Amino acid sequence: MIRPIMKQGTRQRGSAIPHWPEAERPRERLVRHGAATLTDAQLLAIVLRVGREDASAVEVAMDVLASVGGVQGLARSGIEELCRVRGVGPAKAAQLKAAVELGTRALAVPLSRGTRVSSSADVYRAYHPGLRDLRHELFTIVLLDAKHAVLRDVTVSEGSLTMSIVHPREVFAPAIRESAAAVLLLHNHPSGDPEPSAEDRELTARLEAVGGMLGIPVLDHVVIGDGRYVSFADRGWLTGPVAGLAAVPAMNGTRGGSRKGQREP
Repeated sequence: MIRPIMKQGTRQRGSAIPHWPEAERPRERLVRHGAATLTDAQLLAIVLRVGREDASAVEVAMDVLASVGGVQGLARSGIEELCRVRGVGPAKAAQLKAAVELGTRALAVPLSRGTRVSSSADVYRAYHPGLRDLRHELFTIVLLDAKHAVLRDVTVSEGSLTMSIVHPREVFAPAIRESAAAVLLLHNHPSGDPEPSAEDRELTARLEAVGGMLGIPVLDHVVIGDGRYVSFADRGWLTGPVAGLAAVPAMNGTRGGSRKGQREP
């Protein structure tokens, strides 16, 4: 069958990308003009590599984005959800999730062992990329030595955070084993709003009291949302004598920070 000749700058829906004018092919555009010039769908098409019988990779990518609610939705979607899109099987879904995870890791500034924590912004930068797209709450403690350098972090609980799930024993047992001098608490709000709930504040007060009795003070509790965070130390909500990182500049330099949550530094 004789294929219709496409004029430069035109293409038919469903036509394979190799038949597109070169200037419109995502991979060639990226090589010539840089990744920033591509749309979300075009970038996703490069990861997918091929489309389906009746749609190009770009069109399948557009279907994926429409199905999950954009790039952020892609980060929150599971393999099964992605596989519901026509043209996406387990292999392609795995490619998409791998690409998202690489992006997340590239954005993170990890608090490796020995890194000195000097502000709530340090905590936010390290953990925001990995927490902002989770659909469930994750409660983590960061163990510090006497100079506020990181020993390691420990995930204490996943799911809905309540005082019955986040028990002081699970929080402070790792700190005692590692001979930590202090701890930082952090968790995410899947809603994107980092404003602490009444239960968050009650839980923090309970953990701070236990830490005081053990001689392992809670220096801060950072609640991470989408693009912003709230620091208990910055707001002056911790009552212990060594709350905050007093030996170094004040946590983010804003004791009593904005009631709406601090923006991404």
